[in-house]
Parts: sequence; structure tokens; C-alpha cells
Amino acid sequence: MKASERAPQAMAAQMLVAAAISVPILLVTGLPAVGAWKWIAASTLINLLAVRALLRAYELAGFGLVYPIGRAVSVLLVAPLSVWLAGERLGPALLGGIGLIVVSLGLVGMSARHDRNLQPRALAWTLASGVAIACYVLADAQGVRQSGSTLAYASAVSIGNALIVYLSQHRAIAPWRLVREHWRVAVPCGLASSVSYFLILWVWRQAPIAPASALRDTSAIFALLIAVLWMKESLGGWRLAALLIAAAAIPLLRLGA
Repeated sequence: MKASERAPQAMAAQMLVAAAISVPILLVTGLPAVGAWKWIAASTLINLLAVRALLRAYELAGFGLVYPIGRAVSVLLVAPLSVWLAGERLGPALLGGIGLIVVSLGLVGMSARHDRNLQPRALAWTLASGVAIACYVLADAQGVRQSGSTLAYASAVSIGNALIVYLSQHRAIAPWRLVREHWRVAVPCGLASSVSYFLILWVWRQAPIAPASALRDTSAIFALLIAVLWMKESLGGWRLAALLIAAAAIPLLRLGA
């Protein structure tokens, strides 16, 4: 989305594609259990705030800085919040693995600092996005556990996210026109986001929230590997350190699970 010249429209189009995928699924699964609806509402509203903060941060700083730093903030906050709100217990191994993931994501951001300095306004929006992401992670984890169906919960949230983002930003453009204008980005990203969202929700139904969230956010490390192996970007000291630290974190998360 950062690469798009019209990132807000492209992101809305992606969400509309995910919603279109979700409608027939929801017709088959039925609605989530009543206990999940307050969490669906919370997740949808918080996600809108996260999207706005991310888009604003992307306007002021590079993706290589905003994404890993925002995710590191999220991982750092989810751990204490999961203890406080969900009553989870995090042993030394889990805390160590989560801490290493945070350090690794920070190093990925440091590796991109030469692209554009992270100015105070950009840092504020990046931190805001990280806080919002942490909040909707907790909302989703609580909601999917009360939903009765991971597919139903994922579909309901995807539809809600698309509606609220579209109505708040793009009502002047017909939804099908928005998707048609950005289909090259919206279709593959919508499909990928739908699958990844279902998978992380399924994990949160089975496993503790904090380590699963930390492990998910190693996606920044995989993006780094893709950049090095397929796009032939240089590895560099910061990136190598991030890879090694992330690799060390994964067995700790598994050991503590």
C-alpha cells in the first residue's frame, strides 16, 4: 500500500475485496455468537484509528521505518495487556522471546533510517499506530474466543472494517469503481490479508496472545529476507543482526508455549 500513489484508496479497495470474500463465508457459517459482537465493534473502530495513523505515518516517513517500529511498539504493549486483560501468564522464555522480537524489529527500522529520518510528527503517528494495533489485537483475541467460529468472526470483522473505512473516507466513489481502479493491488492483497487474518485468529483461539502476536510480526523479517534474496538488496550489519536475533527468539517462544 505504501508503494501506491493513492494509498488510502488502495487500502480501502483491499478491504472491499476482503469483505466480498467474507460475505459468502458468513452466509455459510452464520453470525458469530452474541458475546463476540462487542469485540467486533471495538476491533472495527480501533482498526479505523490504526489505518488512519499508519497512512499519516507513511506520508511522513518510509515504510522501512514505520512498519517495523509500529509493530515493535505493538508487540511490546500486547505482552502486559494480555496479562492484565486476558489473565495470561508469561514465563521467562516467552518474555525473552518477545523481547528479542521487539529488538529485532527495532533493528529492521534502524536499517532503513538512511531512507528518511524519523521526524517527531512521523514518530508520533507511528507510535499511535502501534498502540492502536496492540488494542485491536487484544479485542480480536478476546472476540474470536467468544465467537464460536473463527471463520464467522473473521468474516464479520472484515465486512465491518470495509464498511467503516469506505463510509468514512470514500463515499463519493462507488465501491466497485474503487476496486476496479486498484484491482492489481487490491485483489492479491485482499486475498492474502483474508487468509493471514483467519490464520492468526485461529492461533489466538488456541495459544497465548502475546507470543503469537510477536511471532506474527516477524513478517517484517521475512520481508527483509525477500528484499535481500529476490530483490538483491544489500544485507548490511543491522539487517544481519535483526535476522540472527529473530532466529534466536523463535525457539524461546516455542519453548515457553
